[in-house]
Amino acid sequence: MSTFWSIWVSVVVLGTIYGCWWILWATRKSQTTDSETERTTGHSFDGIEEYDNPLPKWWFYLFVSTVIFSLAYLALYPGLGNFKGLLGWTQYNQWEREVELADAKYGELYAQFGNTPIVELARNEDALQMGQRLFANNCAVCHGSAGRGSVGFPNLTDDDWLYGGDPDSIVHSITKGREGVMPAKGLMPNMTATQVDQVVNYVLGYSGRARDADAAEKGAAVFAQACAACHGADGTGMQAMGAPNLTDDIWLYGSTYERIEETVLYGRHNKMPAQEDRLSADQIHILAAYVYSLSNN
Repeated sequence: MSTFWSIWVSVVVLGTIYGCWWILWATRKSQTTDSETERTTGHSFDGIEEYDNPLPKWWFYLFVSTVIFSLAYLALYPGLGNFKGLLGWTQYNQWEREVELADAKYGELYAQFGNTPIVELARNEDALQMGQRLFANNCAVCHGSAGRGSVGFPNLTDDDWLYGGDPDSIVHSITKGREGVMPAKGLMPNMTATQVDQVVNYVLGYSGRARDADAAEKGAAVFAQACAACHGADGTGMQAMGAPNLTDDIWLYGSTYERIEETVLYGRHNKMPAQEDRLSADQIHILAAYVYSLSNN
């Protein structure tokens, strides 16, 4: 935060607290008595008169306590621009402390499964319950609570894997993350609109859905030049490159003509973040077992 905005925030915050105190002081000063009376202010509405009584003491002292607490809080914790507070508290070191406490408390629970092979662990109900919770906290936001994915996020419950569904590949995906990039128009940046139509029809032809048989036939040459290097000459994909199989009925971004055309024209860029800085090796091991179990029941 710049110096200007730091001062601005500080002035606004302190000015608000001062304003609260001033209202309290001005109201208190205007009182003519410290005890309840039958005297009225002279205001009357619909037969209801306003008594000229002081503020209730409990209300007054609560207001004073609030002002004092606010100043004490701002002295100890961040709240005045760039001033970090006397305690040096930040949300990051708070989170780190909580993680350390959680690791110390639950580390042994995760460690008991750390040396068990993933294939065997995938049949352990206790481990799967732990894995499900790890999945819900770290993976479900993209892959869905049941692991069935959505547009752009792979379904983890089938047997189609971009980078491999064996235990080692799953562990690597979770630990290091994955980043898949398909360049616009593949390896043929000068692809014309006609050629785009041809290659889209060719891809649709793998599942017998080509709109134009003649265009699909001509698209074979375009596919060989622009797409085969990653997806393979037969379109079955390459796990080493994260290139999807185009011959089945599983589609990451949709299987309609329009969605495939969009993919060819503009490319795709998908990234799964690495979890090695968030989860321990034992947690990743248990999480991998849970993911493995989704497609290997």
